[in-house]
Amino acid sequence: MDGEGFGVPDNGDFGQLLRRLRQDAGLTIESLAEKSGVSARGIGNLERGERTVPQRRTVAALADGLGLDAAERDRLLSAARAGRARRSNGDNAVGPGALPREVDDFTGREAELARLSDMAWQLESERGSGQQPVIVLSGAPGVGKTTLALRAVRELAPRFPDGQLLVNLQGMDDDPPHWSELMLRILKTLGLSDSELAKAGPQGHPELYRRALAERRLLLVLDNGRDEAQVRPLLPGTGDGMALVTSRRMLAGLGGVQRMQVGALRPRDSRDLLAGLVGVERAAAEAEALAEVAELCGHLPLALRVAGNWLATRTGWEVRRLADRLAAEEQRLDALAVDDPRLTAAFDVSYRQLTPEAARMFRRLALVEGPDMGTACAATLIGRPVFDAEDILEELVEAGLLVGSGTDRYAFHDLLRVYARTRLDVDESGSEATDAKAAMHRWLLETTVVAGRWYEPAHGAPSPAWRGNVDLSDSDKARDWLKAEGVNWLGALRAAAAAGDHTTVVEVAEALHWFSDQWVFWGHWPTVFSLAAESAQALSDPLWEATHLNYHAWALLLCESRHQDSLVRSAQALAAAERCGSLEQQAWSHFYRGWALRLIDDFEAAVHHNKVAAQLFEAVGDIHGSIQAVSASANIFVRAQRPAEATVEVQRALDALHAAGDAVEPHIRHFTLANLHAAAGVAHIQLRRWDEAIEHSGAACELSRASGNTATESINVVNLGIALLEAGRVSEARDAFTRCLELGADANPDYAVKAREHLAKLQQ
Repeated sequence: MDGEGFGVPDNGDFGQLLRRLRQDAGLTIESLAEKSGVSARGIGNLERGERTVPQRRTVAALADGLGLDAAERDRLLSAARAGRARRSNGDNAVGPGALPREVDDFTGREAELARLSDMAWQLESERGSGQQPVIVLSGAPGVGKTTLALRAVRELAPRFPDGQLLVNLQGMDDDPPHWSELMLRILKTLGLSDSELAKAGPQGHPELYRRALAERRLLLVLDNGRDEAQVRPLLPGTGDGMALVTSRRMLAGLGGVQRMQVGALRPRDSRDLLAGLVGVERAAAEAEALAEVAELCGHLPLALRVAGNWLATRTGWEVRRLADRLAAEEQRLDALAVDDPRLTAAFDVSYRQLTPEAARMFRRLALVEGPDMGTACAATLIGRPVFDAEDILEELVEAGLLVGSGTDRYAFHDLLRVYARTRLDVDESGSEATDAKAAMHRWLLETTVVAGRWYEPAHGAPSPAWRGNVDLSDSDKARDWLKAEGVNWLGALRAAAAAGDHTTVVEVAEALHWFSDQWVFWGHWPTVFSLAAESAQALSDPLWEATHLNYHAWALLLCESRHQDSLVRSAQALAAAERCGSLEQQAWSHFYRGWALRLIDDFEAAVHHNKVAAQLFEAVGDIHGSIQAVSASANIFVRAQRPAEATVEVQRALDALHAAGDAVEPHIRHFTLANLHAAAGVAHIQLRRWDEAIEHSGAACELSRASGNTATESINVVNLGIALLEAGRVSEARDAFTRCLELGADANPDYAVKAREHLAKLQQ
């Protein structure tokens, strides 16, 4: 584009007023030129309407030369401003070329537009206070940055009476225009004459540019910026205007700007956009399929438009047919690009601009199974140190091809992940990808073992010989890493099992045994321990088989409430333990059987198996097992509504825990204390001893919270709420139930339901 084609604004009103004021003052054009310092030719052009609207300093000089009073000066300034408004709103020629037509079916973005509006209002209230605000809108290819900017221009236009000026910086072109070329076009658009530009020379254009923007209340949109070097010289300085910059890059090197990351549409807005393209009746008839199409498009506006237009031209097709085609990930981009190559073309442009190392990282991140990954995980994919990998990841974030969370986690947009996988297939050999994935899986499983062992008796901190690239210097860091990379190391564990690496599978699961209590409702423990049990059986090792069958019995019991299936697994574990003569695993088998029997209210059998477990634990000197057995006894009596006996067992367990001293690891001590106080709290609720119930349930809450065990905290905080409610402390009870819901997905789902029920009753 160039500066040609701009309509000349109708400047008749200003010119006629200027001529009348000059004649009323008894001045000729020449004499006014002498008094004002404005050239006679310029005044003549203004009066005849042949020159574009004058800059403010020119109007002020003319007003001084005419000797106007305040009212007449304001009238002349208003006429000039009205001319600028006609220029901006009348023919829409507000950039190097006409303002692009806004999409007719603009959908969503209420929050983004509200923020832009708030900033404009703030600008208006602080007019004349200094630098013009600059907002950088950045985001992935196809996310709708320009569309959002155009809607913002429309909504904010009344606040900028000197017009709106949109400039396409063509940043994604192979050879985008230099900032000096763009600046010259803008200056011409703003009405500076060729003679003024020639007189200043290229070296003077930046000063003219800053002055021209400072004199106007103008909304400047710099669209599709390539990088800081292109954008920085075009930013305004002081004045009452405002600038929007759109770019796929974050333009992190620009200082003094405000930023807005433009993400995918909300699911509801995605469905509305598709419905507008395919027709409301058709969308309503296949609402479920339409929602799937929106999901498979990753709620990316460009992909949604491609899919919607595709359906709109195939009126005989059911929406389900497209949803099924998009469901095959390896064909998704091809399906969207059949009639419209814009989507893959948009991705291609950004990919081609990456450095070789960033392009390699981008491709290989598609090998990660989970929704996101940490820097250390990404580093293993390209065999680089963590600090180097972080720089490369940030390059991808800056390019709009990756999203950073600010907490060392990075994620793809769904369609960009698919695109990265296609680039991996094209740009790397199969062996390179296989080797990279294998290296990542080895690292994930090795780190999982080291992190998990923080929670295993007789292990704790990593060995001094361990040279990992993750900070696992304390148990909290280990827990955080295991949770953050959970889906990724689970994928690696599945791959190891599929490859027949049974020793590794068993080793990983063994390292996670005690940690699993810290993250009970993750949802994948049955898979972890089922894989380990199968691997132990494949190794023909009855001790490992008994151990991991017991772990699986626990997972089925506590994580999925499959009590009968758990009883089957613990029976299998007992048989294996008897074959190898392991009293310890026999004890754990009886322990889990007693637990399952308690939950199906077979209390006599539960007491029997728990008693056998306690005897076996004592026989082998297993302090941890012995204390857990006494704690389980208390829980049996609580469940059986025998609270007096439960409090006796709680005290027995507390005494045993105290006597064990340092033989019990701190995190196991905290976990056990929390469970014991929880049991005591419920027992005292049953005894209607509200003060004691509040004391014990409160202690259980604090211990769970301190150890980061969200699952047990959610149980304890509901019991605390019940005790507070019965004690007449309604406000505190409401806070307790609310706290349970605030714990989120890691809370016990059954107790979250109880919390909602209690809150609903309190609102009645």
